[in-house]
Amino acid sequence: MKLNKIARGCAAAATGAVLLMAGEAQAANWLMLQGTEPASAAGRAKVWGFIQAQYQHDFSDPNPKTGAYAPPKLIGPNLESQSAFNVNRARIGVRGQNFPLDAKTNYFFLAEFGNNAITQPGNAFAKITDASVTLNHIPGARVRVGLFKTPGAEEALQAIHVFDYINFTTVTNQLLLERNNSDNSGSASGPTGSSLNAFDESVSAVRDTGIQVFDTFKRGDWEHSYAFMVGNGNGLNFGDDNDAKDIYLYWSSEKVFGGKGPRRQGWKTFAWYQGGERQFDADSDGYAEYHDRTRYGVGTKYLKKPFRVTAEYMKGDGMIFVGPDKPNYAMVPPATNNPNHAGNGVDNSADGWYIEGGWYIPKTKWEIDLRYDVYNRLTDPMSTNAPFTADLETKFETLTVGAQYHFNKKTRVNMEYAFRDFNAINDPRAPNGNGPNDNLDGVDGRAAIQVTAVF
Repeated sequence: MKLNKIARGCAAAATGAVLLMAGEAQAANWLMLQGTEPASAAGRAKVWGFIQAQYQHDFSDPNPKTGAYAPPKLIGPNLESQSAFNVNRARIGVRGQNFPLDAKTNYFFLAEFGNNAITQPGNAFAKITDASVTLNHIPGARVRVGLFKTPGAEEALQAIHVFDYINFTTVTNQLLLERNNSDNSGSASGPTGSSLNAFDESVSAVRDTGIQVFDTFKRGDWEHSYAFMVGNGNGLNFGDDNDAKDIYLYWSSEKVFGGKGPRRQGWKTFAWYQGGERQFDADSDGYAEYHDRTRYGVGTKYLKKPFRVTAEYMKGDGMIFVGPDKPNYAMVPPATNNPNHAGNGVDNSADGWYIEGGWYIPKTKWEIDLRYDVYNRLTDPMSTNAPFTADLETKFETLTVGAQYHFNKKTRVNMEYAFRDFNAINDPRAPNGNGPNDNLDGVDGRAAIQVTAVF
């Protein structure tokens, strides 16, 4: 299915809605909601959490030559079937402050028990996703230390239990949810210790262990927020796997119109940057090298009931995920020991964007959602020294139509259907059926339904 005409119409309609509604809006301040507690108002310990249970069915056809199903045609995290029931998230945590000892010191702890890319690698029973302490003693410079969400893209930074869709956009899934391995091909001075045939560690879940300085400044009905963070760049792992550190920068400005918490009304514009290095044996010589990894983006989020509109653009350079088992792959031999191969994602680039909107049907508990997202992968041809000149840029387009029914403020059901069109633009096709388009041919729609209950 070709989505260009439909997407252009949706984008134009959403842009028009923003212009018509200019003057009132909504977006939450995730830095403050996730990193601080209300001064002198929070309890010493508040137990909280949520459960998400779902069913998904993929309607894609197999590879026409091999009869196999590639990961885009299978349901995660196990990638073993095209339909599955799953408790994809089951999180429980505790948060609070040292009151009455010190109301300016608070903490945040959260653990994951569901079946997803956090717990599935290694079949972990549970995984700690957040464990941080925030010190609010310095005016204009709150300090947060530990493991927590990194400041960045709105789709990734927002709380997942109020996320308006079941599945992430492709750009967020592939560009920001970093895949990790316990041994990314050994150290820079030591030989490879892992075959990298599969990931054996949790997805990063856009989290890192480090220290963050942040705060929010209010000027009338405007709220400006910043964050500067230094982290290990090693995802949910408490320790570090190399000497390099990641830098995170974030800024947002929001015109606030009322409300509070995750559904607060306002119009927020934001920009962010993430930069660091990763070790990986890109040339298959048995020794890992350092490679730059940068991500950055801009966006705006707007909601004034009964309408909501969000738009965001992201770009990444280095360590581009292009396969189910490692951050680079080769389509046609001989690619071994050739870091300049066209299919190499280690030193390549990617970008993408999405625009989405929602309509809360007045005087009902129903909400209608519509989202269009595009992801362009391997946008830099790297075949200069390769034995062929193939450009393996791949374009992923998805149009998601959804609906939500809110039983109450803490329980809802999401229903969505995604129309997908994936295509390697200049794929020369391998005769054995291993070319990108051989695997992407037949990618079709995906239906999903999910119940969320917060406690």
